[in-house]
Amino acid sequence: MTETKKMTASGAESTVASGTEGNRIVWLDVVRLVAMFTVVCCHCADPFNFYAGDSTSDLASIKFWGAAWGSILRPCVPLFVMITGALLLPVREDAWPFYRKRISRVFWPFLIWSVIYCLFPWISGLFGAGRDFILTFFPYGGEDVTSQSLSTSLGYIADIPVNFSVTDVHMWYIYLLIGLYLFMPIFSAWVEKASEKAKLWFLAAWGVTLFIPYIREFVSPYIWGECSWNEFGMLYYFAGFNGYLLLGHYLRNHSVSLGKTLAWGIPAFIIGFAVTFAGFRHMTSLPGFTPEQLELFIYYCSPNVVMMTVPVFMTCRHINVRSGLIRKMLANLTACGFGVYMIHYFFTGPGVALMRAISVPICIQIPAAAVIAFAVSWLLVIGIRKLTGRTARYWVG
Repeated sequence: MTETKKMTASGAESTVASGTEGNRIVWLDVVRLVAMFTVVCCHCADPFNFYAGDSTSDLASIKFWGAAWGSILRPCVPLFVMITGALLLPVREDAWPFYRKRISRVFWPFLIWSVIYCLFPWISGLFGAGRDFILTFFPYGGEDVTSQSLSTSLGYIADIPVNFSVTDVHMWYIYLLIGLYLFMPIFSAWVEKASEKAKLWFLAAWGVTLFIPYIREFVSPYIWGECSWNEFGMLYYFAGFNGYLLLGHYLRNHSVSLGKTLAWGIPAFIIGFAVTFAGFRHMTSLPGFTPEQLELFIYYCSPNVVMMTVPVFMTCRHINVRSGLIRKMLANLTACGFGVYMIHYFFTGPGVALMRAISVPICIQIPAAAVIAFAVSWLLVIGIRKLTGRTARYWVG
């Protein structure tokens, strides 16, 4: 794709190119749609991977399809971070205005919905809903959640400054996102001045760090200077989601033909999926596996997940959306997407329960439930935006 850039009246860059509309980059809206739907779909796999149903159920099939869908959907969160890097790097404003605009947009919805999720078990108990009802929404919930006590809910709320709770697990990403926003103006100063070669060297070092979880599990718990008094190893400052930020920025400006993208992308995706799926199935077959072992092969910052993520990102930029209606819908999803992320977890578990109740084949229950959860969440956010008007930013971003 050939891109030319012009300065807007405010001094910010906008991109005018094939695949853009005004200062919108339509193909990135497509990536956002893929990321948004896959994250909802991924959360619909939780009732499979944490299934606690009756013994007459086909447990083997439930676990198999939970692992299969959960593995193939792992690019969801990395795609979000790559979109952020593609759109915001390098940062074109001073740090404080950037923080005020970006962090305030996510902070208030995050706080409001975190409190709502924390209170939900207690409120449901007031209406007579029992343990099974709560486990439909939070299939991994323990005794604390199913107790539906006010003291437990208030304890979750008190912990929000420290971390998320089991009632709002998906909020982990907002802590990460705020951290990325805090880091971006600092990182941006280097990105803006760095040569293409320097960026590739950074990505190469980041690529090495993607193997660290496997090295810690299978070789040594401490590597490259890490020990009981130092968790900051040799490549610590190249590790984490900032690599996805830079990767999104880099790939936005480097196009490869669709034929070449598919030629290497399809094998890369298949290999990445195979490693993720086989590794996850192996770890969950171990007796007494730890939470770290459960997550090892589905870790977002791992080479196998990167192998799936990059082909999806690069393929989406070749999708040419000609329909004006679809472009408007994509633009609307961009406006509503954060709100959808906030509220969708209320509908993933019930969506799966509905698919089971109407006897949808197990192999497609997860994506079918995701369609319902995604559509309901999107429509509700549109309604919230209309009802709340100018205060919508506090509710749904």
